[in-house]
Amino acid sequence: MLDFETTVRTRQSIRKFLPTPMTESQIQAILADAQHAPSACNTQPWLVHIASGETLERLKARFQKTFNAGRNDADFEFNQEKYKGDYEPRWRNQYSHVFTTCYGIAREDKAGRQVVYDDNIIGYGAPHMAFLFMPAIDGHDVNIASDVGMYSQTFLLSLTARGFGGIPQLALAMFANDVREELGISDDYKLLHGIAFGYPDWDAMQNKHHLGRVPVAESAKLHW
Repeated sequence: MLDFETTVRTRQSIRKFLPTPMTESQIQAILADAQHAPSACNTQPWLVHIASGETLERLKARFQKTFNAGRNDADFEFNQEKYKGDYEPRWRNQYSHVFTTCYGIAREDKAGRQVVYDDNIIGYGAPHMAFLFMPAIDGHDVNIASDVGMYSQTFLLSLTARGFGGIPQLALAMFANDVREELGISDDYKLLHGIAFGYPDWDAMQNKHHLGRVPVAESAKLHW
């Protein structure tokens, strides 16, 4: 088990997984850690469904069909192009990092970029996916999403500390209806995002480069 500083500073988004599945007890340990995430008034408003094996394969097939049909069934809108000012260079740098550094694909290579899109919607070959749902309660989307976000980070840090890896994916939220139908989830729950996870393939180029962060001074101010 890694210490906290090593865990939080080495966690990265894994974009290539080994096919080896985790055991149920290993996954249960991650879930037990994540369950200790904080939430408003201890409401613990997350509903998490884990898909593996044949269930996950069926979901991936549905995702590819939905994606190829040009549908986006996300419960919440996300458009990175609305992030302007200081934020725009950061997301543009992230795209460059993924396509050029991780995959070695030039900006003008449309066919090559399609490979990345296809990898994305199947969780980069991960043998497991977690789908993080939140209840639809009028006027509290932001509060609940904040709580589920803290759960998600705890889940990801637990994976890293225990020698596994994961990647939070807004792309998986595009398939909210597919997930609800396949896993039998009520429409009263909205899909915030998914996490693909498992054993990282550390020999893969996609995992050899860790995208950095801006200096702390750009994001945090101390007032004495």
